[in-house]
Amino acid sequence: MKKILHIISSPRKGQSFSIKLGNAIVEKIQAKYPDSTLTEVNLVDKQFPHLEEMHLQAFFTPPESHSPELAEAIKHSNQAIQQIKDADIIVIGAGMYNFSIHSSLKAWIDHITRKGQTFDVSDGVPTGLITGKKVYIAASSGFIYSDGPMAGMDFGVPYLKAQFGFIGMTDLSVFRIEGTGIPGNAEAAEKAGIESIVID
Repeated sequence: MKKILHIISSPRKGQSFSIKLGNAIVEKIQAKYPDSTLTEVNLVDKQFPHLEEMHLQAFFTPPESHSPELAEAIKHSNQAIQQIKDADIIVIGAGMYNFSIHSSLKAWIDHITRKGQTFDVSDGVPTGLITGKKVYIAASSGFIYSDGPMAGMDFGVPYLKAQFGFIGMTDLSVFRIEGTGIPGNAEAAEKAGIESIVID
């Protein structure tokens, strides 16, 4: 039985192409693994917190020394990391905002990237601790960034590949709905993106 974790980071709800693409990926995973379970986390509805001083203090304080305030501050991070550890397959919805990802997704990543939890360092060399996961990125954008003149301005997908690889999740596939901002192209872009999905 596969456990699927679907992370949503778009505030556009039903109009979001990254949500549509992420849902399509999940549906194809479920078709391949009919007995799979799904956990969906909407970072925008949840209002996942951006890092503040209390969060960082909690990260670097031993759990046995946590005050009630620090225990409260670290709970979002602990929950998010546990959800990743529990999952077999992770689907990340990543719409492009100003050439990168939505701030809610960046906040979530900041909470799951923790020394001793998702990565460690030995002799100055970092090692990812979250291994054996399959990650699918559902990327969407108004222009085309997979190739062509705008490719060098995509700071979202390369960042996600680097960041997830850093914590050990190197088995990663990217599917895109792109060019939705080009007049008359949105419907064809959505169709092409969904048809491109292949579940390993």
